[in-house]
Amino acid sequence: MSLADDFDGLRSWFPVPTGDGGIGLGRWLLLEGNRYAVTGALLTVTFVSILAIGSVWTFEMQRLLVETQAVQTLLTTFLSGIILLVSIVVSINSIILSYDITHVSDQQDRIEGMMSFWRTLSHISDTDENPTDPNTFLQVMADVIRREAGELEESSRSGEETFAREVQEYLDQIVGTAEHIEDSLTNVHGGKFGVLWIGLEMDYGPLMSQSRQLKAAEENGLSDSGDDNVEELLQALELFATGREYFKTLYYNQEISALSRTLLVVSLPAIVVTASTILAINAQILPEVWMLGLPPLLTFVSITFAVALTPFIVLTSYMLRVATVAQRTAGAGPFVLRS
Repeated sequence: MSLADDFDGLRSWFPVPTGDGGIGLGRWLLLEGNRYAVTGALLTVTFVSILAIGSVWTFEMQRLLVETQAVQTLLTTFLSGIILLVSIVVSINSIILSYDITHVSDQQDRIEGMMSFWRTLSHISDTDENPTDPNTFLQVMADVIRREAGELEESSRSGEETFAREVQEYLDQIVGTAEHIEDSLTNVHGGKFGVLWIGLEMDYGPLMSQSRQLKAAEENGLSDSGDDNVEELLQALELFATGREYFKTLYYNQEISALSRTLLVVSLPAIVVTASTILAINAQILPEVWMLGLPPLLTFVSITFAVALTPFIVLTSYMLRVATVAQRTAGAGPFVLRS
């Protein structure tokens, strides 16, 4: 692996410059960034912001902590919110997991559907090898789509000139889609989500619609073999669409499960630190050690608030990507909603 590949591989952890010289901070934050890295970045921004506000907006921290209930009230609210947040997210995860806890007949239907999918894929790809990961599936479908497009191009040459030109324009889009998938798989970074996103961002709706229109246009000169090629190309696109929608299911299951696990891990320290700080303030046990030239009470409050906000920051980092994926994949298909 070259140094350039190692540098690009850091993109999931740091918003390093891309090949065109840009950084793409927004895309890294919403999609490409590892959720732990995004959480760390947001947590750092939160901590620095609290320190900056406390340094610029000068006030008597000792009086605020000892003679008023403002800080205790906020921390108590955070403590209640953490417990409620964990309960809600774990409940949502339990609902998602309940999909796998079904009767044996439902499990049998799923297995039969999976076997039917593999048989159709083997028939279309003319191979007995069934891909078991998104990367291989996308490679196989790109090869199939390219092959079927080439056969349709040969069949359409004997047709009416105007119709042949329309077919060629359509095939250019098909081939361009296949090439984009192949190039993206070659240059993909960001691990499993990077591969999943290649399939999720493909808008198959217009291609399937044009395939149906070609199949219905028999009077324009398509031969029987041409009709068969259109049918096989449409079947390949339908198979790709099925895999793509299942990619979303895989992604949502993994992301929500990872969110629940991470939230459970960070919530216990956050609860302990928040509760201990409330007790320390009530007992007036406050730190007096200066760190890096920063006032001890300001540092104490900033660290406490950052730790208390950690579960909410974890939720934010995960839901940013979940919401982005849901929004950007909602427009693919036969119907499109414009905001």
